[in-house]
Amino acid sequence: MVRAVSQVLLIEDDEAMRATLQRTLERRGYQVATCGDGGQALARWQALRPDLVLLDLSLPGQDGLEVLAQARQAGLATPVLILTARGTVGDRIIGLNTGADDYLPKPFDLDELEARMRALVRRRPEATTATMVAGPRFAGLQVDADSGAVWFNDAPLELAPREAAMLRTLLQRPGQAVAKERLFEAVFPGELEVQLEAVEVVAYRLRKRLAPTGVTLVTLRGLGYLLRAPTA
Repeated sequence: MVRAVSQVLLIEDDEAMRATLQRTLERRGYQVATCGDGGQALARWQALRPDLVLLDLSLPGQDGLEVLAQARQAGLATPVLILTARGTVGDRIIGLNTGADDYLPKPFDLDELEARMRALVRRRPEATTATMVAGPRFAGLQVDADSGAVWFNDAPLELAPREAAMLRTLLQRPGQAVAKERLFEAVFPGELEVQLEAVEVVAYRLRKRLAPTGVTLVTLRGLGYLLRAPTA
């Protein structure tokens, strides 16, 4: 059973939309903090450390994509669901490239919104200091078989949900190539509108996350991706 989201940060400049979403989500059991200004959004995000961020793109003070880019650069791996009237394929690709985990064009159905929120939480590893249940291990990286969290040298590795899903799949076959199609199924389960090339975006982000560990994510053209241990 997926745990309830304890804290959602809603970054939305439309006052009526913000109030409606906050009220609706709170009735459904979520704790919702809000922010209506892009210039203040990153500080609010860093202070709250929410479980999920709902992010509008058209914000006063600073564009939502700029807020997202700065958050990822600051190491904030919180799952992000973009809510915006910019609904073209090009806009979605830009959002994913910047670090978003999902994209829902306005207007949207509230039940679909909650379903997407739950899907992101479901993929989010619970990185706690609790005792691990040993899972796949490779070059200091290890998966907690119980929670799905990924650790490095006994410390939780902060990853966005799609990054964690890709890494868990790769750790099932360390040192061996995993096909792009297999990774797509693990990272974007049941998402028919997403193109196969989106795997490359997640791989790029995961490669950056792994840099401090010394483990490299290698692209093998025509074969897929593999994890390579640090060289002595």
